[in-house]
Amino acid sequence: METVTHGQVLARFGHALSDPTRARLLLALREAPGYPAELAALLGVTRQNLSNHLACLRGCGLVVAVPEGRRTRYELADGRLRHALGDLLGLVLAVDPAACPDAADGECC
Repeated sequence: METVTHGQVLARFGHALSDPTRARLLLALREAPGYPAELAALLGVTRQNLSNHLACLRGCGLVVAVPEGRRTRYELADGRLRHALGDLLGLVLAVDPAACPDAADGECC
């Protein structure tokens, strides 16, 4: 186990949110813990794809796996993530597509 600095925490959180599937997965886990098969169905992705995203989120320290007999439940690693995600959802951004030449391709933030 490794402890990371504030900047590293934000970078890991940003990396997690940079992928639409991982962002949706974090939002689903914000609502309630879940099991891989149910989460895959909810997000409309394959179980393998979901497994890869869960591994990434576990590696970033954002999600934990809780064994329950033959099943594994996934949940946010810290309750403050639920609050942080809620705060981010409350933001209203003024976006200027002209400021990013790649905006038309969806490659810009």
